[in-house]
Amino acid sequence: MVAIFALGILAHSSGLTASVAEYWGDIRYLSIQHLELTAISGAMAIVIGIPLGVLLARGKLGFMGPIIAQIVNLGTTIPTLAILALAMTVLGLGSPPALFGLTVLTILPIMLNTIAGLRSIPPALIEAARGMGMTNGQILMKVELPNAMFVILAGIRTALAINIGTVPLAFLIGGGGLGELIFTGIDLMDTGMLLAGAIPTALLAILVDIAASQVQFWLVPRGINPLR
Repeated sequence: MVAIFALGILAHSSGLTASVAEYWGDIRYLSIQHLELTAISGAMAIVIGIPLGVLLARGKLGFMGPIIAQIVNLGTTIPTLAILALAMTVLGLGSPPALFGLTVLTILPIMLNTIAGLRSIPPALIEAARGMGMTNGQILMKVELPNAMFVILAGIRTALAINIGTVPLAFLIGGGGLGELIFTGIDLMDTGMLLAGAIPTALLAILVDIAASQVQFWLVPRGINPLR
């Protein structure tokens, strides 16, 4: 409480509260854009990353598995700005190239954690399920995924944190988001505008991480949840 009170006094004395009040309308509008980009790209990464991780963990892709894994790894080693620039040349300006770049950036942690979670399941557990007459699909849905869910959700939590911190770069290709205040503030050397974009971005990252941690805490069953 003392720390929060001291930060409040510091913010008021530095004129930060006045800056936030001045740009409040922009902050509210751009924050919604920011969250929309994160939600859409994060959802696409989850829809692609988890099935891809399942296929790679089970070896269903054969010789294509290592090739696909290397392609995904290569996509994350390329700088984000380069991915956005390449996507812009094909998809033009606006949200589509931003969503493409953010999705590529977000897939890897989800895919790797899905693989790690599935491979960490004791073979005896799978053999017991098979001995009970379960099919491969039933084993996946009722044994493997529930037991790997904590690790998978940890990957999603990490991916969303990376995603929401990268969204400001979408402004550079017309994608919107709080990057508009951040980069415009840098160009104009306006500290108030810069902080009006940077602070909400940090707060959104914290709030999204807290929400993801709560989902991880309550969704994973008690017996296999180390947090419970």
